[in-house]
Amino acid sequence: MRKFLRLAGASIVGLSLAGAALAQQPAPPTGLKLDRVVLLMRHGVRPPTKSPPMPEGTSNQNWPNWPVAPGYLTPHGRVGVERLGGYDRSAWTAAALLPRSGCATIRIVADSDERTIRTAEAYAEALAPSCSVAIEHKPQDVADPIFSPIDERAVPFDAAKARAAVLAGAGGEAGLAALDQRLAPELARLDTILCQPVTPSCGVRQKPTGLAPAKLDKRPKLNGAIDRASTAAQILLLEYAEGKPMAEVGWGRATPADIERLGVFHAEEFRLLARPRYVAKANMAGIVPLILQGLTAAKAPAVTMISGHDTNIASLGGLLDLHWKVPGLAADDPAPGGAIVLERLVDARGWAYVRALYRSQTLEQLRKLADPAAEAPYVAVLPIAGCTARGVVGLCTMQAFQAQLTR
Repeated sequence: MRKFLRLAGASIVGLSLAGAALAQQPAPPTGLKLDRVVLLMRHGVRPPTKSPPMPEGTSNQNWPNWPVAPGYLTPHGRVGVERLGGYDRSAWTAAALLPRSGCATIRIVADSDERTIRTAEAYAEALAPSCSVAIEHKPQDVADPIFSPIDERAVPFDAAKARAAVLAGAGGEAGLAALDQRLAPELARLDTILCQPVTPSCGVRQKPTGLAPAKLDKRPKLNGAIDRASTAAQILLLEYAEGKPMAEVGWGRATPADIERLGVFHAEEFRLLARPRYVAKANMAGIVPLILQGLTAAKAPAVTMISGHDTNIASLGGLLDLHWKVPGLAADDPAPGGAIVLERLVDARGWAYVRALYRSQTLEQLRKLADPAAEAPYVAVLPIAGCTARGVVGLCTMQAFQAQLTR
């Protein structure tokens, strides 16, 4: 059953953010007014999803402890999400998308993981502190084909075609080998953090990067160096974003500069596995209808928020050829709490257009839980590939947007 969220109007949180933080909010192109928003958002900061987080031999010390179970949203992560909800509220009331008083109807859909459900709840509470909340999601840990259509066999998927698409993007098997060579300095630096002192039996470089054999109805998967490096680099990022003492971030050996530099492994994994169109279209088969409903349905809510995962963000980026760079993270790496925001903009005749943004706290803002009233989040306009409308490159007519999303 479709459920909706009632959005509160004036609040202390919303009013407190109406000043400096909004100075960086990109204004719509001349003659257009913000009419609706759909955002696909990654959950907030979490621990590694399993314990121990990586296979034996990846590091030579025990990994730090976390305050919650593996994969759950942390209290720190929840506050970060609340800060984003307050920022979005102020931006959208300032743009007259949402009223300053009373309740408006918006829709929130979450995946069934604890972290995505709790992210949706935290975001809703900041966005609507005085209104009741109803969030659509399956029972916790019951797989949802909206967010995992390939794994749940909810969409036709040819694993051999997917493998071919990944190899084409990588430049073939030789391209994967070249990736290890190109990123050799980063791999060496990561092993220094993981295995001080470095030994042949410790680290991520014990096996070269390869593409695992295709499995029926399963997404492509890397193995070897880049696969392990991606996971390790993401753990370091999460440790830092959680606000852990620097002595616990890479055992005191990782710096913020290291985290940004080594994030290339996570971004490269997504470039290879989640952004190729054949894989991205299948991976987004459940979410694309939600996006189109939110943007085109006659009585859709003003805001549709979808609480998902970095893989979902990367696949939507692949479908629309979107690229971003959050300060402190590698290019195209989906940040905790970061979102691709799709705005429906209308002109005086009622004709609709779509603009894409990426909105996220920077890595430092995530770590210190910065107040958006004092430090605006990163917000950037992302040109949508193949679109030009009203003389604006990257702005889509609604028809062109649907074609790009579904072709």
